[in-house]
Amino acid sequence: METASDLVSHGLAWYAVHVRAQTEKKVAAALTSQGYECLLPIYRERRKWSDRTKILELPLFPNYVFARFDVMLRLPILKTPGVLGIVGRGRIPQALDSDEIARIQTVTRTDYPAQPWPYLKTGQRVRITAGPLTGVEGLLVGSRGAARVVLSVTELGRSIAVQVESDAVRAV
Repeated sequence: METASDLVSHGLAWYAVHVRAQTEKKVAAALTSQGYECLLPIYRERRKWSDRTKILELPLFPNYVFARFDVMLRLPILKTPGVLGIVGRGRIPQALDSDEIARIQTVTRTDYPAQPWPYLKTGQRVRITAGPLTGVEGLLVGSRGAARVVLSVTELGRSIAVQVESDAVRAV
C-alpha cells in the first residue's frame, strides 16, 4: 500500500483547482467524468427571500475544487471549462497537505453542520464582534476553543490578555 508521501512523490497528490465563481459543481462533475478524484465539500444554508425560504447547497470553499492528479499531466484539467488555474507559487502547483484533506473528508461524511469561516492566524489583528467587548481590537494569540486576544497600551509598554468565544472574533 502506498503512503501519502509515496503518492506525492509520484505526483498523485491533492491540489486546489481555482474555478470561476458559481461553477464549482460543474467543474467537479467534469473532472470526475474525466476520471479524476475530486472533493467538493458543501454545506447547507437557509436563504430567505420576500416570498419564500430555500435551503441551498453551497461550497465550503467558494471558487475552489480539490482534485487528486499527476501534476505532470495537468493540461486536461487546465482546459476544463470553468477552471482558472491550479493554486501554487507562480506557475508551480503546490500540493495540499493530505492530512488536511482527510480531515475535510471526515467532516463532510458526518451530519455535523459546517460552514465557511474566516482564516485567522496567530498574531493577526482582530476585532471582537459580540458580547460586552464588542468593537475592541487586539492581536490574536490563540484560538483553541476560545480565542485569546492581547490588548496593548503602547505608551505604557504593557498588555493584557482576554479570552473570548472564538466565534466573536473577526479579522480587522
